[in-house]
Amino acid sequence: MNQPKVIVYTDGACSGNPGPGGWGAILIHNKREKSISGSEAHTTNNRMELTAIIEALNALKKPCQVAIHSDSALIINAFTDGWIDNWLRRGWKKADKKPVENRDLWERLLTAMKPHRVEWVKVKGHSDNEYNNRADRLAVEAAKKVRS
Repeated sequence: MNQPKVIVYTDGACSGNPGPGGWGAILIHNKREKSISGSEAHTTNNRMELTAIIEALNALKKPCQVAIHSDSALIINAFTDGWIDNWLRRGWKKADKKPVENRDLWERLLTAMKPHRVEWVKVKGHSDNEYNNRADRLAVEAAKKVRS
């Protein structure tokens, strides 16, 4: 199957943790870019990081090969190191037997991923990656709007 290839950069931001937060994503396909963002009045940074990826995947109109670039070690490691599989096997419990935080969003993410082939790419946050920095600015601006 010859699926379209989409590159996605995402980031989340939170003023206080918890506090007002925002998320941003940049979707790139055939040199065309689409930026999306949103906010919540009371949230956490991890929730915004997860939401950015969910919203980016939900913005795709058909099944795609998606390379998701994120500076969230939690999200990247959950998939590349098999944490998510372990959480599912243990009934959404971590290795320390405590419940996985933000289960609602992890479940939404798994659903959003279903039609796509997803590759996870860790990027260094607040560094020299132009797209990651732009996603961060989208998230910060969205958080500022909800604070106002």
